[in-house]
Amino acid sequence: MRGMRIIAIILAAGEGRRLGGPKALLRLEGEYFLARTARLLAAGGAQRVVAVLGHQAERVRREACCGDDVVFALNPSYREGMLTSIWRGLDQAQTLGADAVLIHPVDHPLVDPATVGRVVAALEGGAVIAVPSFENRRGHPGGFAAASWPALRAAAADRGARGVLAEHPEWLVHVPGDAGCLCGINTPEQYRQLRP
Repeated sequence: MRGMRIIAIILAAGEGRRLGGPKALLRLEGEYFLARTARLLAAGGAQRVVAVLGHQAERVRREACCGDDVVFALNPSYREGMLTSIWRGLDQAQTLGADAVLIHPVDHPLVDPATVGRVVAALEGGAVIAVPSFENRRGHPGGFAAASWPALRAAAADRGARGVLAEHPEWLVHVPGDAGCLCGINTPEQYRQLRP
């Protein structure tokens, strides 16, 4: 399966209420989360990156400094949950000719490109779904080959992609991850700890 076209989908549509605005526009080491996450996913082997925007979409598009390598998709239904952003990302990835996608939330800006590379390699090796794990916990990005997309599109909103993993354990391949694949920034305290 080598030569697969793998598109990364960054979920960046949320309001970031606890952090005072879109998480895509938080900064770490001089980079916005969105630009940094796109760079790490591309470095790990994603051929294109789709950023799904919702809350303050035009502001995020204007300010995130992503360059021309990131394709934006708008999710007007973002308040209905993360799964709606996954669907918009899949739509865009299909338009771009994807054979598989990497689904990654923008609030996980520390994933190591080597972890991304292992997810990509598992997909290229025939995995239907590949996820990184670290210390017995599942992390991001999740890799989903096209064979899994109908299940993602049919998933229940309250279970989302996790429901697909639970219903199809036979599809799932775990690869070694890193601490960054687990590190989500959801609160001001977590953000302060990220920036000592």
